[in-house]
Amino acid sequence: MQDTPTPTETDTPTGPDAVRAALLEAALPHVPFDGWADATFRAAIEDAGIDPALARATCPRGGVDLALAYHARGDARMVARLHREALGAMRMRDRIATAVRLRLEVVEEKDAVRRGATLFALPQYAADGARAIWGTADLIWTTLGDTAEDVNWYTKRATLAGVYSSTLLYWLGDTTPNHQATWEFLDRRIDDVMRFEKVKGTVGGNAVFRTVFAGPLWLLGQVRAPMRPADVDLPGMRAPDFGPGAAPDSGR
Repeated sequence: MQDTPTPTETDTPTGPDAVRAALLEAALPHVPFDGWADATFRAAIEDAGIDPALARATCPRGGVDLALAYHARGDARMVARLHREALGAMRMRDRIATAVRLRLEVVEEKDAVRRGATLFALPQYAADGARAIWGTADLIWTTLGDTAEDVNWYTKRATLAGVYSSTLLYWLGDTTPNHQATWEFLDRRIDDVMRFEKVKGTVGGNAVFRTVFAGPLWLLGQVRAPMRPADVDLPGMRAPDFGPGAAPDSGR
């Protein structure tokens, strides 16, 4: 008669990433009921069979760190999906819309996102939520081949973060088949951004405007993107530079 195998040290995840992943998987069934709270974190520790001290060392803030790990996992899945899309033949506005749509479509646990939105609406965690949304916007632009280093690095991500966050909130309340209303909402938001970029390019090319605002424009021109790893490019992809006087890809 074969003995039942007993757990060994190799059965228990030891690296921070592995521990975090195991805790996250164990936590997800509890999130719809208890949210990303400490009760969920304690249940995840027990269900995953991880030493509590190791779990706390990996996720010092408990459920909050797991919620951020869940968001990061969604970002990674979005990038994987983007690499399988034929983006090279798309207009820029369609590439961005596709990326935002894929980011929402990779979500398998809508209640987990809803609970996360509630968590990051709390004042003490609002900064964490804002950083997560900004990170998603940055990852989208970087994956699409953005090479901006001046103030456009920030404006692109700020506008896309606004598009993504508003679309996310709309998606959470959308009950239409296949979230069709959400994708229509997303298209309208992308069109708004493209119109803004077109106006910005036109104004930036106006000689009177450049004279009157020479000082502020020079100051903005000194802004540089933070140091970051090499861009993750997809074949044939390069994001346009919406610099002053540049004609943006309006997507039309």
